Amino acid sequence: MLGDDPADVAEGMRVATMLGLDAALKAVEAAVSDGRSLAGPRVAVLGYCFGGTLAWFSTTRLNPTAAVCYYGGRIVQHASEVPRRAVMMHFGDRDAHIPSAKIDTIQRFHPDLPLFLYNAGHGFNCDQRADFQPEAASLARRRTIEFLHTHLSAR
Repeated sequence: MLGDDPADVAEGMRVATMLGLDAALKAVEAAVSDGRSLAGPRVAVLGYCFGGTLAWFSTTRLNPTAAVCYYGGRIVQHASEVPRRAVMMHFGDRDAHIPSAKIDTIQRFHPDLPLFLYNAGHGFNCDQRADFQPEAASLARRRTIEFLHTHLSAR
């Protein structure tokens, strides 16, 4: 498991780049398929950082029921893609990796999408990081649970 120090972050970025988005998305697709076979037709994707970007792609390129993206830094590069499923996003407004201009771009492409900004930095939901913000993490978690309950509950 990689940590939060600069060497681990660099290694994580190296591995993600080496793996590539297409291969990573194939793994997400397999997980969605397995989830459906185990739990039924309603499956959500939830991801943090690189996983947040993959959660975004799952709604634009795959077929989960819903997705939640926490601080997906590469989403802005693909903000013009149109989600085919329900998606919610969480970002910190003090995120050094994802400046507000990038978040504004996502909002311009998707003004009706539930996108929440918190008084926090990158990784605000992880209690192992210096940017951990318990209040922001708690609020984001409540919003995420409500969103997933709405979209995954039997109708």
